[in-house]
Amino acid sequence: MSSYSGKNALVIGGTSGIGLAAAQLLAERGAAVTVAGLETARPDSLAGTPKIQWVPCDVRDPAHVERAVDIAAGQGPVNWLVYSAGIQRYGNAVETPVEEWDLVQAVNARGAFLTAHFCVPRMATGGAIVHVSSVQGLSCQAGVAAYAASKGTIDALTRSMALDFAGRGIRVNAVLPGTVDTPMVRASAERFSSPEQPADALVEQWGRMHPLGRMAQAREVAQAIVFLLSDEASFVTGVSLPVDGGLLAQLSVKL
Repeated sequence: MSSYSGKNALVIGGTSGIGLAAAQLLAERGAAVTVAGLETARPDSLAGTPKIQWVPCDVRDPAHVERAVDIAAGQGPVNWLVYSAGIQRYGNAVETPVEEWDLVQAVNARGAFLTAHFCVPRMATGGAIVHVSSVQGLSCQAGVAAYAASKGTIDALTRSMALDFAGRGIRVNAVLPGTVDTPMVRASAERFSSPEQPADALVEQWGRMHPLGRMAQAREVAQAIVFLLSDEASFVTGVSLPVDGGLLAQLSVKL
């Protein structure tokens, strides 16, 4: 019997990008999966995955998050939790409007706290949690103050939760992707594109910045997430794992 059969997984922010890829991979391997997303109707991205249970959820609203957890726990204690909800905004600490700062923190960081707040009491002993963070939680580009701060918070929360819940055998880790070919990255490319450098060319340029010479596919990050959830990572907790094609390993100095 597969080690995934009988496992109950909740993926918050699982209707696109990395979260969707993780939900699909878990379902393919036999886990029962509940996906929560901001949409008000079951999104087209889940059309080919009828076995995945979907629930609408605004992660800024505690009542929404609690309901999503309750629905997932209706299938039994939650074994695996993935927090992948996230938004990107641009600007430094002066340029960023206060309301936009608060929005980014609410979705990227506070939502992860709310999910843990409601889900950990419903988790099985020996469960596992993976937060989707970013390389920008450790080393960032200019002009992403709100986003980088939110991801740094996620990494600190990961370490704190790993210690707090180790006594229940609940492992807590994070993945730190580099640039990943997701709708959010494509939207960023459109934002910064120009007639001289169209969005597709910009995406290719961002990919070439990684030592492996390309950006990641969402499923590649999902494979790292599923590894950290699985028994193969049974002695791994409190880790922020870069999945970045070598991005954090390099210096900008060229010899």
